[in-house]
Amino acid sequence: CNYGTRKLKVELKKQNWIVSRRRIGRIMKQLGLVSNYTVAQYKPYKQSSNEAPTRNELQRQFNQEEALTVVVSDLTYVRVEKKWHYVCLFVDLFNREIIGYSAGPNKTADLVYKALASIKGNLHNIQMFHTDRGKEFDNKLLSEALETFGIQRSLSTKGCPYDNAVAEAMFKVFKTEFANGAHFTSLEQLKLELNDY
Repeated sequence: CNYGTRKLKVELKKQNWIVSRRRIGRIMKQLGLVSNYTVAQYKPYKQSSNEAPTRNELQRQFNQEEALTVVVSDLTYVRVEKKWHYVCLFVDLFNREIIGYSAGPNKTADLVYKALASIKGNLHNIQMFHTDRGKEFDNKLLSEALETFGIQRSLSTKGCPYDNAVAEAMFKVFKTEFANGAHFTSLEQLKLELNDY
């Protein structure tokens, strides 16, 4: 139930079946199949915007020719028992692959730092790190880590989610294929299943 008509059409084409999205939708309806694209009920905390002078160096250049040239990141929320927990993902713009991740009970700099530390490979190869203006991304802990590895910082323009569109799109897929409909009883279970995903 993760795939909608677009993804099913692509998968069928790989198997030499040319089928229209309209026909796929009709068959799904007949079989009672519904894609899991649903919206979680979450009330965001009111937070002031980060006024750091760091500019948007990426300028929506989302297509990169080499691995690790630009890495983007964002945080999302996942239900664990009766509490919201957070997941941080690092995505390589070269191939849209998740290269780093972490999960925890709080939306903090430490959560982002753990996701950075989970990246396999030489962090010196990363040229730019782009995120939105959340305080968990722009802080002393992360600044020191980025400086150590010579990684350039880039922050989205204030109030403009399109500047971090790839990370936002990744979370739509992540929520649909992984988080929505799942039942996590503990942070440990979330971490294990996140690792598998």
